[in-house]
Amino acid sequence: MDTMRPPPRQSPLPKGRALFTYPPTPGAPRRALCPRPMHVFMRITLPVVVLLVASLGFGASPEILEVGRFSAAVPGGDFPAGWKPLTFPKIGRHTSYALVRDGDDVVVKAESQAASSGLTRELAIDPKEYSVIQWRWKIVTSIEKSDVTRKEGDDYPARLYVTFVYDSRKVGVLDQAKYEIARLAYGQYPPLGALNYIWGNKEPVGTIVPNPYTDRARMIVVETGADRLNHWITEERNLYEDYKAAFGDEPPMISGVAIMTDTDNTKASAIAYYGNLMFKKERDQH
Repeated sequence: MDTMRPPPRQSPLPKGRALFTYPPTPGAPRRALCPRPMHVFMRITLPVVVLLVASLGFGASPEILEVGRFSAAVPGGDFPAGWKPLTFPKIGRHTSYALVRDGDDVVVKAESQAASSGLTRELAIDPKEYSVIQWRWKIVTSIEKSDVTRKEGDDYPARLYVTFVYDSRKVGVLDQAKYEIARLAYGQYPPLGALNYIWGNKEPVGTIVPNPYTDRARMIVVETGADRLNHWITEERNLYEDYKAAFGDEPPMISGVAIMTDTDNTKASAIAYYGNLMFKKERDQH
C-alpha cells in the first residue's frame, strides 16, 4: 500500500442514503443530506482556486482544461492533484482504484466486488465556457442486474458524475428553505443537481431518466450492454446541452466530477478502466 496517499474521506451515511456530501469545516468528516446516489464534494478550497487560476493564466483562457490527466501519473503512484477517494463506513467492501499501465498509457483501474466507493475531484468551471466533457473508459465486465429504473439495480461498471452548485433562482420557495437549513447546519449549500453518464445494461443509448433515488440527479446512458467489452472508447458530451435536456434549465457552475464503479446493490463484480478526463470549449460559444 502506498503510505503517502491521503486516507479516504468517509461519509457518515452508507452509499444507499448519500446524495450530496461535503465537510462543514476543513478536516471534518463528510456529511450527507439527501438520499443517494451522489458521492460528491461541494467545498471549493483555496488550492483548487489557485490551480484553476494558474491553468487559465492572465490572458485568454485555454481551449482545454485537463482535470484528470492520469496518463502523466506513475503506475502504482499517487493520483493527480485534487483527486481523492470517498468511502462509506457502513459499506464493508470498497471499490479499489489504482494507477496502472494499459498498453502505452497510464490509466485508473477500478475493481469492485459487491463494493462501492468513488474517486472525486472538486472544481470550479463555467459550463457555458467549457461546455464539452471528454473522457476515455473501458469495461471488462458488464452488470446483468443493472437497471437504471430501480434502486436495486443502481449499479454500473462505469459512471462519471458532473455536479453543479446551488443557485437559489433555480428552485422553489420550499426548496430554498431546505437549502438554507442545510447551509446553517453544515456551513455550505449542497449541490443543485448532477448528471450521471453511465454504462448501462439494457437501456438504449441516449436514455435520460431521473435517478431512482432522487430527481436531483439525471442518468444519461452513454454505453450499454456487453458488446463493447475490453475496448477503449472515447466519449464526448456537450454537458451544457445535456443539462438543459435533463433539467429544462440553464446549468449553474460546475462544482466537481467523480468516477465510480459500484456493485453493492446487485452484489456483482466489475472491472473498469478510466483514461484522461477533460473539459473543452465548443467553437460556437453559448
